[in-house]
Amino acid sequence: MAASADNMGRQATAAPFAIELKGISKAFGPVQANKDINIAVPKGTIHGIIGENGAGKSTLMSILYGFYKADSGQILVGGQPTPIPDSQSAIRAGIGMVFQHFKLVQNFTVLENIVLGAEEGALLNTSLGKARQVLKDLAQEYGLNVDPDALIEDLSVGHQQRVEILKALYRQADILILDEPTGVLTPDEADHLFRILRGLKDQGKTIILITHKLREIMEATDNVSVMRRGTMVATVKTRDTSPEQLAELMVGRKVLLEVEKTPPAPGKVVLSVQDLRVRDEHGVERLKGVSLDIRAGEILGIAGVAGNGQSELLAALGGMTKASGTITLNGVPLPLSGPGSDGQSRREAGIAHVPEDRHHHGLILDFAAWENVAFGYHNDPKYQKSALFMDNDALRADTEKKMATYDVRPPIPTLEAKNFSGGNQQKIVVAREVEQNPDLLLIGQPTRGVDIGAIEFIHKQIVALRDAGKAILLVSVELDEIMSLSDRIAVMFDGQIMGMRDPASTDERELGMLMAGMTGTSDAKLKKEAY
Repeated sequence: MAASADNMGRQATAAPFAIELKGISKAFGPVQANKDINIAVPKGTIHGIIGENGAGKSTLMSILYGFYKADSGQILVGGQPTPIPDSQSAIRAGIGMVFQHFKLVQNFTVLENIVLGAEEGALLNTSLGKARQVLKDLAQEYGLNVDPDALIEDLSVGHQQRVEILKALYRQADILILDEPTGVLTPDEADHLFRILRGLKDQGKTIILITHKLREIMEATDNVSVMRRGTMVATVKTRDTSPEQLAELMVGRKVLLEVEKTPPAPGKVVLSVQDLRVRDEHGVERLKGVSLDIRAGEILGIAGVAGNGQSELLAALGGMTKASGTITLNGVPLPLSGPGSDGQSRREAGIAHVPEDRHHHGLILDFAAWENVAFGYHNDPKYQKSALFMDNDALRADTEKKMATYDVRPPIPTLEAKNFSGGNQQKIVVAREVEQNPDLLLIGQPTRGVDIGAIEFIHKQIVALRDAGKAILLVSVELDEIMSLSDRIAVMFDGQIMGMRDPASTDERELGMLMAGMTGTSDAKLKKEAY
């Protein structure tokens, strides 16, 4: 099945490759991030690069974009040896990069962000005037329509990503690197992105796509390279492989792509929510009378396009924001304001919370892994040396145990959280919360930016917690994740529950209609499908 990059290239095209990396190696201290990497990307193709978190994908692309300098090896652009000591050199070589976390100034306009760093002369108006016309031409040519005078902070995530692509095209990039481009997009936005990428390819651009989503690889790419633990293990034509084969190449073993779980055995009501309402800092109502129950031994999935109240629901239940209404846990009302309404009190009551945004709400990135494992649970007696001091040795030992169980790489409790890949950061947060054996687990976007092997593991932990008789509220923008994990699905639109569905008797089309605010199902059916 696997073919060498050289053989694949001769079959694909006689013209020079857009990019060739030869013998690229890079180490960070004792960690060998890349080891003798060879890859050739044919011009005018979409080339996927996949691998587990920590496999070395982002390091390799950071070398290509000039963020890192390789310890050894050579880069060729268009067949010519091209040193790339910094990102400006990459831009001059026609390489652009769209990062997973966008590099945009939020209170600048689209036009100002496009020009930033590429100004011509002392008069900014001249650069802005030129950019406006170029932006208009690019938008028409590639279907990247966006208001040049809009503030970035007012744009959807999908439109912000278009701005990042336009920035690269404005700088005359012929080669675009996209790092996990759909990690923060809705399904519709992701579909539109891939239409844009196909349009760019048709115009002769070369796309390098880093993603962990095998479905996207199969649908969007011409060729795919697989990395594992810093080495390149295969480069194949996408049409000659399958998701199962790619998953096995990535992980080094067979991987279950479908969630295995037995039918639920729901017990007593653990969480009861009645008429829950939340207003934001501007007084806008974000939750509009949400009511739901979750029973022991079941997973209730919340489906919906991002921004329709799911985040506010998690925040209200987790004690992160003020709310009105009623929340009852195991028959005991929980305060929604004042003493006892904060996240710490929620944890003490038996609620664990894996937040949607691990960087802002799940971790302190400059703190060590063992310190992050203590957050929210520092009062646990097993972590206490005395009334005044924590037992740091016990915490480090506990973290080491969790890292081994959850396969966190590297398994170093003293390493700062910012030095782990996104997937391994997620494992740290999930381990901290799940291992507390909560009565109720709130889990938002559990596998965002996580590789296939880690997705399989995290899904197993969620199902195991359900099978242990715990109640789970799952929020995800990944519809296939919602449908495969959930025992019931509640669909949210504009801060309201539009309907409750049984995953076995619904499909993505019906859920999509509910997510868009369209209802066509009788109340009788809704009641029948709810417990």
